[in-house]
Amino acid sequence: MKLTLTAFSFISFALFGCGEGPVDSPVSLFDGQSLSGWQGDTLDTWRVEDGMIVGGSLVETVPNNEFLVTDRSYENFIITLKIKLTGDEGFINSGVQFHSKRLTNPAYEMEGYQADWGGGYWASLYDESRRNLTLSAPDSTQVMKWVNLDDWNDYKVHAENGRIQLFINGHQTVDYTEEDKSISQSGLIGLQIHGGGKAQVAFKDIFIEELPQKE
Repeated sequence: MKLTLTAFSFISFALFGCGEGPVDSPVSLFDGQSLSGWQGDTLDTWRVEDGMIVGGSLVETVPNNEFLVTDRSYENFIITLKIKLTGDEGFINSGVQFHSKRLTNPAYEMEGYQADWGGGYWASLYDESRRNLTLSAPDSTQVMKWVNLDDWNDYKVHAENGRIQLFINGHQTVDYTEEDKSISQSGLIGLQIHGGGKAQVAFKDIFIEELPQKE
């Protein structure tokens, strides 16, 4: 069969794309039975219960921030998960770290972006232990129509080439583009339970889809 140059170019593009490589299918970051692939305080803070990752306590005050962290770093990705935060004494807060790193002083902290979760911070984007401020947040009245208090919520983080989008229960809450080119767009993913409250957070159905890196 004789192909014209145009036809050959079209077939090549269809087969090989535009040079950025294929998009990976979503994979699970939690096997539902163990904390394989994660690192953190598994003695006092993090455990597996009934197919969920659970952190914190409703009986004793969580003394400080604690993070359960992936073994490897990620750059461009879409992560989806279900989150349930409960507690009514002290500061009740959690979140999902990404493009982050462990700190050494104090060793329990992380530095990087956080898809925040809790009263006053629902589905907002916080810069943890770096700029220490909320980078973008939804309308406080509107977001409360979307949040299921003390129940399961679908959370999605789409991080790609410096643009970060957050979604809660199908509603977009953040669309933020990082202008500071010195801020790393790669790093670890971490699940947080915030210190200072009798609080418990549960995560399940954690899936990540890695996206092509920007050339």
